[in-house]
Amino acid sequence: MRRVVPSLVLVTLLGACNLKTVAMRSLADAVAEPGNTYARDDDPQLVAEALPVLLKIMEQLRDGLPDHKGIRLALARNFTSYGAAFIKDEADRVSESNVQRGKEVYARARRLLLRAYGYGLEGLELSSPGFRVEFTSGDAARRAAAVSRLTKKEDVPLLFWTAAALGSAIASAKDDMNLVGELPLVEALMTRAIALDENYDEGSLHEFFITYDMTRGAGRGGGPASAKKHYDRALALGQNKKLSPHVTWAEDVLVDQQNKKEFVRILEAVVAHDVDKDLDHRLVNVIAQRRARWLLSRTADLFAE
Repeated sequence: MRRVVPSLVLVTLLGACNLKTVAMRSLADAVAEPGNTYARDDDPQLVAEALPVLLKIMEQLRDGLPDHKGIRLALARNFTSYGAAFIKDEADRVSESNVQRGKEVYARARRLLLRAYGYGLEGLELSSPGFRVEFTSGDAARRAAAVSRLTKKEDVPLLFWTAAALGSAIASAKDDMNLVGELPLVEALMTRAIALDENYDEGSLHEFFITYDMTRGAGRGGGPASAKKHYDRALALGQNKKLSPHVTWAEDVLVDQQNKKEFVRILEAVVAHDVDKDLDHRLVNVIAQRRARWLLSRTADLFAE
């Protein structure tokens, strides 16, 4: 009898541990799904204030579920969205009046975005064991080999958000040459993603290449003509539901070309758009409108008279 009692206690404890894991996995599955609650919101500040709590809950779930790829994707996606759409955007605005404070906010954005990048790499490691070491080895051939082993459409979300995280981190630290030197990693991930599924997230991959193509010349596959093709394709795949490609085009291409008239025309159209016509894209469109208004306020600074 004495041996039976400890055995029953052990079974009970193991059962409790198993139930806890099942509960954590169920919760992780739920929060890993993007859903429409945030997407339909019309108050970016409310979302910005709510996200940190959600992010910390996700991190707790990630710590308890070492093999859960979905929670790592969700962390990469949400840390990137929070860091880029809210913190980096704040840094851009603050820097206009307070350069030192702007640097501090940029540094915070960079830290959050690099955290997102790390979670993305964890997810890709679960898809392809050994990926992280090979991809970040600094050897272009090993990097290409690591990326080539990702062959499924299911890999595209992680490819995209991992790249978006690192790319946004670089954009938050343009004076950090070590970080800027990681740009080929962003290109490798995004190029693989668009090859596997160019339709992902209604043209978001093409929207990335609008910006990226303006950083490389036509001889390297970029330039304004290539950026325009990606702009048109992003609009087509998004069925003109998302305003962000227009803002990206205006900010990254039209400013470079010093096409003030078209810049103003496009951004004024963005601001005038009725965001309530498409509730599933309301939040991203409200954020795009906010960016458009800020860019319009800086027209005199962005264009030579």
